[in-house]
Amino acid sequence: MTFSAKLAAKGATVLAVGALALTACTNASETGGAKPSGTSSAAASFDPSSVAKDDSLASQVPAAIKSKGTLVIGSDTTYAPAEFLGGADNHTAMGYDVDIAKAIAATLGLKADVQTAEFTGILPALGPKYDLGISSFTITKERLQAVNFVSYFNAGVSWAVQKGNPKKFSTDDVCGKSIGVQTGTTEADEVKALSDKCTAGGKTAINIVTLDKQTDLNTRLVNGAIDAMSADSPVVAYAIQQTNGSLEKVGETTEVAPEGIAVAKGDTALADLIQKTMTKLIADGSYKKILDGWNNSDGAVTKSEVNPSVSS
Repeated sequence: MTFSAKLAAKGATVLAVGALALTACTNASETGGAKPSGTSSAAASFDPSSVAKDDSLASQVPAAIKSKGTLVIGSDTTYAPAEFLGGADNHTAMGYDVDIAKAIAATLGLKADVQTAEFTGILPALGPKYDLGISSFTITKERLQAVNFVSYFNAGVSWAVQKGNPKKFSTDDVCGKSIGVQTGTTEADEVKALSDKCTAGGKTAINIVTLDKQTDLNTRLVNGAIDAMSADSPVVAYAIQQTNGSLEKVGETTEVAPEGIAVAKGDTALADLIQKTMTKLIADGSYKKILDGWNNSDGAVTKSEVNPSVSS
C-alpha cells in the first residue's frame, strides 16, 4: 500500500528516532498548498468549553503534566483542514486535529498548547518537549517501533468533480481526461502512472494539470476548466465545504490508512490515558461534532486503539 504523503514533495525523510523513515498520510500542502487564510466558519462549530472535565480520567494525568496545567502538542500547522494557521491574525492554530487536541485537554482538566513545529521534528521531541504529537501521522510498522500511537482518524485518496458530475467523469475511465493534482503530492505521481498506463494501452494520455495551491485547483474544477481532481480525502472533503457544495466526491476513497496521536515510546500510561479519552469523546458525540464541522466525518473511527495492527 502506498500512502498519500505530506512530505511527498520533499521525499522520504529520516528521523533521529531509530532512523525512522517518514511519510505522512496527507499531501504536500506543508509546502504551501491547501492553506486558507482568514477565519473558517467551521472553526466556530466547536467550543472546547462545551467538553466537560472527566474527574476519573483527569485523576490519571501524570503529575508532571498536571502541575503545569497544559497539554503541550507538536503539530505541523500547514495542512488544512487538519491543522493550519488562520483566524483574524492568520496565526491561530485551527483544524480538526487542533479541535481534537482541545477536547482531549478539556476532558483531562487541562489547557491545550498547540505549538507549530516542523513535521520531522515532532516525533523525536516527544517527552522532552511535547506531550503529544497530533499532525496527521499515518500509523506504520516503522513508526510503531519508535513511538506509541493512539488511532483516531482514517484518511486515503479521493476524487472530486463539479456538482452533479456534468462531464460524467468516472475513475474507471480516466484516459484523455483533464485531471488536476497539487504539485509534489503522491497523487501527482499516481495520476502520471495512470496516464502512462493509458498510453501503453494505446489510449489518449491524461492531461495532467499540476498547481502549487490546492485552492487554485478547487477554482479550476468549479469553473469546469478540468474534469476532476485527486487529493487526500480530508482535502477533498474540505474543498467541497469551501466551495459551498459546488464540488462533490466521485468514486470511493482508496488507500485508506489509520492516523494516530503520537506519544513517547516509553510512556505507555499516557498512551492508554489518551486512548480512554478518545473513547469517551467518540461515545459522547464530541468527536463527531468536530469532524462534522470540518466536513470530514467520513474519516471518523468507531474505535480508538493503542498501537493498532497495520499492514505496512
